[in-house]
Amino acid sequence: MFAKIFQPARNAMQSGLGNSQTWALEFSKTSRAKTDPLTGNRSQTDTLSQLDLKFETMEDAIAYAKARGIAYHVTQKPPRKRFPRSYGENFDYDRKLPWTH
Repeated sequence: MFAKIFQPARNAMQSGLGNSQTWALEFSKTSRAKTDPLTGNRSQTDTLSQLDLKFETMEDAIAYAKARGIAYHVTQKPPRKRFPRSYGENFDYDRKLPWTH
Protein backbone atom coordinates (compact mmCIF):
# COMPACT_ATOMS: atom_id res chain seq x y z
CA MET A 1 0.00 0.00 0.00
CA PHE A 2 1.40 3.37 -1.06
CA ALA A 3 0.04 6.85 -0.40
CA LYS A 4 0.64 10.30 -1.84
CA ILE A 5 0.57 13.36 0.44
CA PHE A 6 -0.09 16.65 -1.38
CA GLN A 7 -1.90 19.98 -1.29
CA PRO A 8 -4.92 19.82 -3.62
CA ALA A 9 -5.23 22.46 -6.31
CA ARG A 10 -7.83 25.14 -5.87
CA ASN A 11 -11.16 24.91 -7.61
CA ALA A 12 -11.30 26.43 -11.11
CA MET A 13 -14.26 28.56 -10.02
CA GLN A 14 -12.26 29.97 -7.13
CA SER A 15 -10.27 33.20 -7.31
CA GLY A 16 -8.89 33.09 -3.76
CA LEU A 17 -6.90 30.56 -1.79
CA GLY A 18 -9.73 29.29 0.42
CA ASN A 19 -9.69 25.52 1.08
CA SER A 20 -6.39 25.12 -0.78
CA GLN A 21 -4.16 25.24 2.29
CA THR A 22 -5.13 21.77 3.55
CA TRP A 23 -3.16 18.59 2.89
CA ALA A 24 -4.59 15.35 1.46
CA LEU A 25 -3.47 11.75 1.76
CA GLU A 26 -4.54 9.68 -1.23
CA PHE A 27 -3.90 5.97 -1.71
CA SER A 28 -2.65 4.63 -5.05
CA LYS A 29 -4.78 2.29 -7.12
CA THR A 30 -3.80 -1.37 -6.88
CA SER A 31 -6.34 -2.88 -9.29
CA ARG A 32 -8.07 -1.79 -12.45
CA ALA A 33 -11.76 -1.03 -12.60
CA LYS A 34 -13.90 -3.70 -14.25
CA THR A 35 -16.70 -2.80 -16.64
CA ASP A 36 -19.97 -4.67 -16.37
CA PRO A 37 -20.82 -5.90 -19.90
CA LEU A 38 -24.58 -5.58 -19.38
CA THR A 39 -24.91 -2.10 -17.88
CA GLY A 40 -21.54 -0.54 -18.67
CA ASN A 41 -21.02 0.47 -15.03
CA ARG A 42 -17.48 0.43 -13.74
CA SER A 43 -16.79 -1.22 -10.40
CA GLN A 44 -13.64 -1.59 -8.38
CA THR A 45 -12.80 -3.91 -5.51
CA ASP A 46 -10.08 -1.64 -4.12
CA THR A 47 -11.87 0.61 -1.60
CA LEU A 48 -8.70 2.38 -0.41
CA SER A 49 -8.35 4.15 -3.77
CA GLN A 50 -11.73 5.81 -3.09
CA LEU A 51 -10.57 7.14 0.29
CA ASP A 52 -9.31 10.73 0.44
CA LEU A 53 -8.16 11.96 3.86
CA LYS A 54 -7.71 15.67 4.63
CA PHE A 55 -5.30 17.13 7.21
CA GLU A 56 -4.54 20.62 8.46
CA THR A 57 -0.75 20.29 8.13
CA MET A 58 1.75 18.14 6.27
CA GLU A 59 3.16 16.91 9.58
CA ASP A 60 -0.26 15.55 10.60
CA ALA A 61 -0.54 13.60 7.35
CA ILE A 62 2.98 12.18 7.74
CA ALA A 63 2.28 11.21 11.36
CA TYR A 64 -0.91 9.40 10.27
CA ALA A 65 0.97 7.46 7.59
CA LYS A 66 3.83 6.54 9.95
CA ALA A 67 1.47 5.44 12.73
CA ARG A 68 -0.26 3.00 10.38
CA GLY A 69 2.88 1.79 8.56
CA ILE A 70 1.90 3.28 5.19
CA ALA A 71 4.63 4.06 2.67
CA TYR A 72 4.17 7.64 1.47
CA HIS A 73 5.54 10.27 -0.91
CA VAL A 74 5.18 14.00 -0.24
CA THR A 75 4.55 16.30 -3.21
CA GLN A 76 4.79 20.03 -2.56
CA LYS A 77 3.44 22.84 -4.73
CA PRO A 78 5.95 25.18 -6.32
CA PRO A 79 5.82 28.70 -4.86
CA ARG A 80 3.36 31.08 -6.53
CA LYS A 81 4.79 33.81 -8.73
CA ARG A 82 3.07 37.09 -8.01
CA PHE A 83 3.23 40.17 -10.17
CA PRO A 84 2.43 43.19 -7.99
CA ARG A 85 0.43 45.66 -10.08
CA SER A 86 -2.12 48.33 -9.50
CA TYR A 87 -5.47 48.52 -11.28
CA GLY A 88 -4.38 51.62 -13.19
CA GLU A 89 -1.51 49.74 -14.83
CA ASN A 90 -4.06 47.75 -16.83
CA PHE A 91 -4.68 50.87 -18.94
CA ASP A 92 -1.09 52.10 -19.38
CA TYR A 93 -0.08 53.08 -22.89
CA ASP A 94 3.37 51.47 -22.60
CA ARG A 95 2.42 48.18 -20.92
CA LYS A 96 5.25 45.95 -19.75
CA LEU A 97 3.13 42.80 -19.93
CA PRO A 98 1.01 41.95 -23.02
CA TRP A 99 -2.73 42.51 -23.02
CA THR A 100 -4.57 39.22 -22.65
CA HIS A 101 -7.60 39.79 -24.90
